[in-house]
Amino acid sequence: MTSEQLATFDWKQYPETADFLNERIGEYFLQSSILRKFSEDLHSQTGTRLIDWIDHLELHGSAELEARLLGLGYEKSADSKHSLFQHPSAQFPAILLSSEKIERLFLIVDSVVEFLAVHQSALSTRIDGDIGFAVRQQLVFQENDVALHVIERHGARIDATTELRQPDLQMLLYHTEAFRLRPRDFSDEAAGFANAETLIKSAIADLGVDRTCDLFFVAERAYWQQRNSVARIQKARQDSMGLGWSNHDHHTYRSSRQHFWRLISVFELLGFDLRERFYAGKEAGWGAQVLEHPVTGVVIFADVDLSPEEVSQDFAHEPLADLSELGTVGLWCRLHGEAFLQAGMHHLECLFDFTAARDQLAEENSVKTMKPFTDLPHLKQAFTAGEIWPVKESRIQSLLDDGLITAEEANKFRVQGAIGSHLEILQREDGFKGFNQTGINDIILETNPLKIHQP
Repeated sequence: MTSEQLATFDWKQYPETADFLNERIGEYFLQSSILRKFSEDLHSQTGTRLIDWIDHLELHGSAELEARLLGLGYEKSADSKHSLFQHPSAQFPAILLSSEKIERLFLIVDSVVEFLAVHQSALSTRIDGDIGFAVRQQLVFQENDVALHVIERHGARIDATTELRQPDLQMLLYHTEAFRLRPRDFSDEAAGFANAETLIKSAIADLGVDRTCDLFFVAERAYWQQRNSVARIQKARQDSMGLGWSNHDHHTYRSSRQHFWRLISVFELLGFDLRERFYAGKEAGWGAQVLEHPVTGVVIFADVDLSPEEVSQDFAHEPLADLSELGTVGLWCRLHGEAFLQAGMHHLECLFDFTAARDQLAEENSVKTMKPFTDLPHLKQAFTAGEIWPVKESRIQSLLDDGLITAEEANKFRVQGAIGSHLEILQREDGFKGFNQTGINDIILETNPLKIHQP
C-alpha cells in the first residue's frame, strides 16, 4: 500500500447529518411513548444509545427529502431495487425511502428470537426470514406513525441485489460448532493458523465467504467473553434487553512479528479489505493495520511491534524479522499466545454512551475503567481495568532463556500473572469512523505487561 493510498483514509465529521438523524429520532419520541420508554430503558440498563443500534431507517420519501439526504453526504444506491441511501464516508445508518406514511426504525440485534422472547412481543407472528436465513426481521410495535422492527444480519448487505441463498441448516450448525471448538493451543503456532485456514476454507465452500465471516466472529467474541469477566457482565446487561453484541465497533488482535503476515492472510481469506495503518513513532515501537469487511461491517485493529524503518514497507504482507527487544505487543504475545490462537482478542470495543456506561458499570458491578485515552467531542475511548491472566511457567522460562525479562520480572509474572484483555468503551459523534493515533499509543504503553509490574 502506498503513502497515497494511506492518505485517502481521512475520516471527517458530519455534524449536520448527525443533527438530522437525532432530530428525526426526537420527533419519533414525541409520537411514540413506547419508543421513548424503550430508549430510556436501553440507556439505563445497558449504557447504550438507540442511535448506535439502528441498522437502517425507512422514511416517507419525497423529492425534497431525497435532495436533503444528498446534501448531507448520503449517496443513492444505483444497484438497489429501492430508494436506498448510504453514507460512504461516515458511520451513519442507511436510509430507505418508501411511499408509506409510517416511518420505521430497524434495530440490529444478534437474534430476533432472543429479542422477542425477552420483550414477550410478537410471539404469535411468523418471523420474516426462515430459520438460519441471513436476514430475519420482525415488527415489534407500531404507535401512531412510528414502528420499531428488529433485524439480524449474517453476512448480508442492506443493498444486496441478488437473492440470498438459504443455507443448509446442517452445514450451518456444523461450521458454527467447528469455529466455536476451534483448537487454539499449538506448540507450532504456524500449524494453528493452518488449521484455522482449513476450517475457514471448508466453511466458505459450504456457506460462502460473507456468512463464514459472520460465523467466525461470533465464535471469536464468545471466546474473548469467556476469558473476560467484564465482558460477561456487560453481555448480561445487553442480553437483558435482548440485544447481544451487535453494537461492536472493532475487534483488536495482538500479533507477534513472526505471524503477523499469517494473521492478515487469514483475514483477507475471510474477505477483509485493508484500511488505514497506524504508526505512533519511534518511541512507541508498535504499529497497526485496520481492516474492514465490506459486507458484515466487522472492523479489525491488528497490532504488532514495529520499527521506524518498516513503516514505509507493506508490513501487512511482508514477513517481519525478529527484533532484539520485545515491545508491548510482542511481550503480551509471548506471555499469553497469539490473539488469534491461545489468547483470544485483546479487546472488543463497543458503542456506548461513554459516561453512562462507565458510571453504571462502576455503580452496579464495581467495574473500574482506566483513564480515557481519547476524550474529544467526536470520539471518546477508555479501557475497563485489565483482566489479569495467569502465565504458564513454560512461557516465563522461554522469556528468561531468551534474555527478554529479568529474574525479578519473571517472579512477578509467576505470582501476579499479567494483564490479558479488556472491554473498550467508545462513543462516536458526527459519523466519525477513524481513531485517535496519539491516544491509542498512550493506552498501548499503559498496558505494557512490564509497566504494570513496576513497584
